[in-house]
Amino acid sequence: MKSLVRTLILALVILTVGGIASSQSNQNMGGMMTADKATVEGIIAGWKSKPQEVARTIIAKYGQPNEATAMRLVWHNNGPWKRTELVNEEVPHSFPKPHPDMLKQTISFRVPSDKFDELAEYDGSVVVERTKGEIAARCDKEEANFLALNLANEIATDKRSVKDARNFYAEAIREMKHMEYMKGFLFQVSNSEQGDADKEVMTDGKEMKKNN
Repeated sequence: MKSLVRTLILALVILTVGGIASSQSNQNMGGMMTADKATVEGIIAGWKSKPQEVARTIIAKYGQPNEATAMRLVWHNNGPWKRTELVNEEVPHSFPKPHPDMLKQTISFRVPSDKFDELAEYDGSVVVERTKGEIAARCDKEEANFLALNLANEIATDKRSVKDARNFYAEAIREMKHMEYMKGFLFQVSNSEQGDADKEVMTDGKEMKKNN
């Protein structure tokens, strides 16, 4: 019995060490762990056609993702992005023309509190997180995400109105114009955290009375 236990423990150690070595052989993007190529291929092979197509496009450009699950691939610090997330899901979006959203790409960005409503009115697929200090765009193409966030920055910095931004976006997609807005960021993206942790609100009655 003891001999069997020792054998099982030894086998477990070998498997663990072998797994670590295998994982460490799959590194890029500054030494960050990446998912196994065969595993990723097996995952996306069963995806819907459009997410599968986008997955192959992003992998060709940025390499294997850092995280891979049955429904999601995630890249960290890939190119100009803080994070890229691709899901095997097609979220219907009609602006500026019907298409599915599935590719969400994020940067660090602090949005002025009085601009949240304007950004929501501008594009429902632009996602702002005040606490984390992030802004993201979700579409089916990276080029559209660049366009969306370049215009979001212009709204946040009072360079463009919501109406003007929506018209500009629609014209760019419909007529394939303003290509510079789709090739990369036209503003300096911060490499530092932009989060807003907000302020503590005292819940102790005595403390609140004292502060009043």
